[in-house]
Amino acid sequence: MGPRAKMNPSLGRSIIRKRFEGKRRPTENDTELHMADLDDGPSWTKLQSITQQGDLEEFLHTAELAGTEFTAERMNVKIVSSNRTSNPYLLTADEEAAALQRHRENRNRLKVPRRPAWDRTTTAAELHRDERDAFMNWRRDLAHLQEEEGLLLTPFERNLEVWRQLWRVLERSHLVVQIVDARNPLVFHSDDLGSYVREIDERKRSLLLVNKADMLTDAQRAEWAAYFEKEGMRHVFFSAKESNEELQQEREREEAEQLARELTRHTLTEDQIDAQAQEDEVAAVAAASVVVEDFETRVRAVDLAVEDVRTRVLTPAELVSVLMRESPQLNDEHSGGKLVIGLVGYPNVGKSSTINALVGSKKVNVGAMPGKTKHFQTIHLTDEVILCDCPGLVFPTFATTKADMVCNGVLPIDQLREFSGPSALVAQRIPKHVLEATYGIEVRTRPEEEGGSGIPTAEELLVAYAAARGLFKSGEGNPDEARAARVLLKDYVSGKLVFCHPPPTCADPAAFNDEHYNLATLARSSNHVVEDPESGVFSVKHAASDRRTVKRTVMSNSSSRVDALDRRFFNSTSGAALQAAQRRAKSHHVVKGSGYAQMQGNGIAARVYVNDRGEAVAAPQTANQGKAKQHKKKKPGKQRSGAGIFDEDI
Repeated sequence: MGPRAKMNPSLGRSIIRKRFEGKRRPTENDTELHMADLDDGPSWTKLQSITQQGDLEEFLHTAELAGTEFTAERMNVKIVSSNRTSNPYLLTADEEAAALQRHRENRNRLKVPRRPAWDRTTTAAELHRDERDAFMNWRRDLAHLQEEEGLLLTPFERNLEVWRQLWRVLERSHLVVQIVDARNPLVFHSDDLGSYVREIDERKRSLLLVNKADMLTDAQRAEWAAYFEKEGMRHVFFSAKESNEELQQEREREEAEQLARELTRHTLTEDQIDAQAQEDEVAAVAAASVVVEDFETRVRAVDLAVEDVRTRVLTPAELVSVLMRESPQLNDEHSGGKLVIGLVGYPNVGKSSTINALVGSKKVNVGAMPGKTKHFQTIHLTDEVILCDCPGLVFPTFATTKADMVCNGVLPIDQLREFSGPSALVAQRIPKHVLEATYGIEVRTRPEEEGGSGIPTAEELLVAYAAARGLFKSGEGNPDEARAARVLLKDYVSGKLVFCHPPPTCADPAAFNDEHYNLATLARSSNHVVEDPESGVFSVKHAASDRRTVKRTVMSNSSSRVDALDRRFFNSTSGAALQAAQRRAKSHHVVKGSGYAQMQGNGIAARVYVNDRGEAVAAPQTANQGKAKQHKKKKPGKQRSGAGIFDEDI
């Protein structure tokens, strides 16, 4: 019988022989030993039709056609300093200043996609093709900013149909109102939009509506007004929240009156009920007409000076009056002799609330509000004014970090995976005493003599909040920092934690929000700030963090746990802890077993002693390897809450 390898050739060797049939087999010295030829395979595969390719396949195919070879180089190595104490997801002060400087230098490169020129002879197919080509060129320019220039852009609208709605709104409107958030107006403002409006028609104008102005103080509005005037931007301040709250109170009064009328009908006869119903219908129609006439009368009666409009938070009637005054008088085929005002803005800046405040003041119901429709809609506000509402549109804007985009409400919080960066940003912007006064918690920070800065880290803030609210992970018993981060970030975006960005021309940005963070101001809105009746000094109550279990949890999940152990062991004045450790160490003998250490009470062994620094040191001696295992230490149980460890320090 011959060799087994010749009698039963394996499948692998058969494949290898078939692979190199008619060719020279490579040796160990060949450089192509672990490389595959691109032309390998049957000849019919070269003529195979390719209609779709993935990104990697398309890249490799293009590289093959171009005859390009690639060599792996480590060009993206980032050296992280070992002594860096800041959050790695945030920028340092110098890095942020450099990024903002680059944003100002490239601000003019953020363009709004233009609609190609067309006339009556242009067909629909030609126009759609030109729009697609112009839109692709616009996206290529933005991609160049991100890839070549290394600039970070916020997520922007990539659907051409949404931009087509903007084009139609700009073509119809006489006045284009761009709505922004008062806490950070420049993030939600597009400089190029005003230029595009003037390119369509030089007679058209644009206006900046700063919504949520109730979060700004008088001094803050004055600084922003000075900046807008310096940049040549027409602006008004408005608060849709306050207007809607007044409307809600008025609706509640009307519902109470309606309920009172319904109750009186139970004591009437059938004929009296019918008569009362007819009277109510006539009264409702008359009241509606009176309300409409009253709103239009109040709009005409508004007489505000230019200086009053500069920093004043306008009411709905005053806002409509100012918009009518700022709008140019244009007669075209779309307006029908009326004034058309286009409203444009991000989906989360309060555009829907602004329209509700304006329309609700007139008591006219709107069937579909912005955000629920994909097409623009026109709303007849008065006999002279028509609102042309554009769907919520996200313009491309520069950003420093993704954490900044989360805090600005650009990225959704519920889909957030990395929460330490945004949480650290909130902890840096909102002072520690404001966080404690808002939630009634105590945020423990590392002392300055131990390297702390006095500003809470993301972990310190989230652990304190989660422990105070009872947010723990199932099965582990540790504070759920992810859930705590979602709550805090939503409070920050909604305005419960107020932080307003200063304008670039602000002389003292650090003191821009001092009026918001005054304890006397916080005492009006928080129950956790109390005033001493004798001295008149305000202080913060830590009602949620004063419980013993909360203190144990906070200490067991921070660096203070290790510090407490060190203090208890080394700072004992009587030295009882050190002596007890020495006695426990001397009472055991360590022997060398078969691959593991054994503990036994007698025999020849290496005795362990404790030096002056409290370290256990074993002197090597001859060990008895014939002894069997006498004792096995019991594994400690899972420690969940740290109970019993810090009782003396609390």
